Amino acid sequence: MVLLNDVSNRLTLEDSEERRVFSQVSWQQYEALLADLGEKSPYRVHFLAGDLEIVAPSRRHESGKTRIGDLLLIYFLETNTEYFPMGSTTLRRPERQAGGEPDESYCIGLDKEFPDLAIEVIVTSGSINRLELYRRLGVREVWFWQSVGEASRNENRLALYHRREDAQFAATAGYEAIARSELLPGLDIELLTRCLQNPNPLAAARAFRQGLQ
Repeated sequence: MVLLNDVSNRLTLEDSEERRVFSQVSWQQYEALLADLGEKSPYRVHFLAGDLEIVAPSRRHESGKTRIGDLLLIYFLETNTEYFPMGSTTLRRPERQAGGEPDESYCIGLDKEFPDLAIEVIVTSGSINRLELYRRLGVREVWFWQSVGEASRNENRLALYHRREDAQFAATAGYEAIARSELLPGLDIELLTRCLQNPNPLAAARAFRQGLQ
């Protein structure tokens, strides 16, 4: 059984983004770690059936999640879409052995205990099964902003998944890969992607707003 009392000391920040996964962790240990880290912790903590993942986000990670949130705010305002931001709220369902902190999350239409949409920025590989985690948390749609193709190109794309609870999607924890959001059907994903790929945040926001009009 891994001891978590000194887990913060075991996370070195020499790399651009540090990720640690521990196994055979109890729910009680997970809760104790969250209490020890506190609400203002710089780490993202995820728990799935005894596996505990701790991420120290890099600047690239935080920039990606903030820019996605900024553009979605523009979309909500321009389209008069009712939304309730939950950010990186810690989501917990002990009866399902699942807990997580998405990079961004939202309830759409009505405010709820758990978000309809969770967004993850993936910078490094080797994480626990995020789709299984969000299935257990009852999240309807999950977006991943991650690198695709050759590493040298350093191009990020959005991958969208909507929960189906159908046996044919067992390999993706009951989620189906989709091209357009079913929660936000009017959102042009290609426009959003192009603007997120723009290295200038202000120019990207202006282009996104113009593209919505």
